[in-house]
Amino acid sequence: QVQLVESGGGLVQAGGSLRLSCKVSGRTASNFAMGWFRQAPGKEREFVAAIRWSGEDIYYHDSVKGRFTISRDNAKNTVNLQMNSLKPEDTAVYYCAAKYSDYVPVLRPAYDYWGQGTQVTVSS
Repeated sequence: QVQLVESGGGLVQAGGSLRLSCKVSGRTASNFAMGWFRQAPGKEREFVAAIRWSGEDIYYHDSVKGRFTISRDNAKNTVNLQMNSLKPEDTAVYYCAAKYSDYVPVLRPAYDYWGQGTQVTVSS
């Protein structure tokens, strides 16, 4: 069984930065894929970024390319999302997700494990 716990959300002004972390409990492997998704009020949960546990195969949604960076820390068993140049439209609950897979999914239904989410609010 895999458990995911997000942390690092909060309130920040536009142009600021936040770093989200997802602590992974349970077995990980080279074919373990991790993703970050977000859901704003009244909207569908959307893909943000994803990475293979080995560090290869990184993907970003076009809206966050150049501003967000996904990374993993094997020693701490965490996947991080560094968010810079934040905009009010980045406001959402951010979720960490995981799946044992030979590819890195970007679609929400593909993921098997989810965290409880952490709120990110960007003020204008």
